[in-house]
Amino acid sequence: MKTRKLLAVAILTLGFAFTSFAQKTVMVGGAAMYPNKNIVENAVNSKDHTTLVAAVKAAGLVETLQSKGPFTVFAPTNAAFDKLPAGTVETLVKPENIKTLQTILTYHVVAGKMNSSDIAKAIKMGKGKATLKTVSGGTLTAWMDGAALYISDESGNKSKVTIADVNQSNGVIHVVDTVLLPKM
Repeated sequence: MKTRKLLAVAILTLGFAFTSFAQKTVMVGGAAMYPNKNIVENAVNSKDHTTLVAAVKAAGLVETLQSKGPFTVFAPTNAAFDKLPAGTVETLVKPENIKTLQTILTYHVVAGKMNSSDIAKAIKMGKGKATLKTVSGGTLTAWMDGAALYISDESGNKSKVTIADVNQSNGVIHVVDTVLLPKM
C-alpha cells in the first residue's frame, strides 16, 4: 500500500513537472505570458504589442481571440507596425476600414496550434517551405534560414520569428518583426 502511494505521488509529480516544462512562462515585452491565460489576456500586458492590441480591439476581434481556439498567431510588435508607411495604422483603425483591418489581422492567424517544431516538420515535409492557410483565407509561407524561422506573405514581405512558442490556453503566439500583408 505504501509503495502504491509513493508510486502515485511520483507519477503525479513527474506529470506536473512535465506539464510545467512543456508549458513554460515566456517573457514578451517585459511581461510574463502565462500558458494558462488566453491570447488576449496575455497580449494586453506586453509593452511590445500595444499597437496590435489596439488594432484587435478596433477590429472587434477580442472575443474571437479569447475563444477556445486553438489558434496560432504571428504577432507583430509595435516596431513591426512602425515599418508600415506613415498613417497606415491610423487609417486602418477608422470605423470605415474595419473589414480591411479584420482581413489583415486574421491573416496573422492560423487555425490550430502549431509550435515551432510543428512548423519545422511541415517545412521539412515541404522540402524547405510550408504553406499555412490563414483564418482570413490567405496563405503564408514558412521557411528556415539556418536556425531562424521566417514567414513570408502573399505580398512578398518576409517576417522573422523573434520569439517562438509563447504558449497560451487557446493556442500559441510567435512574435514577428514585420506585419504580414495579404494580397488585397
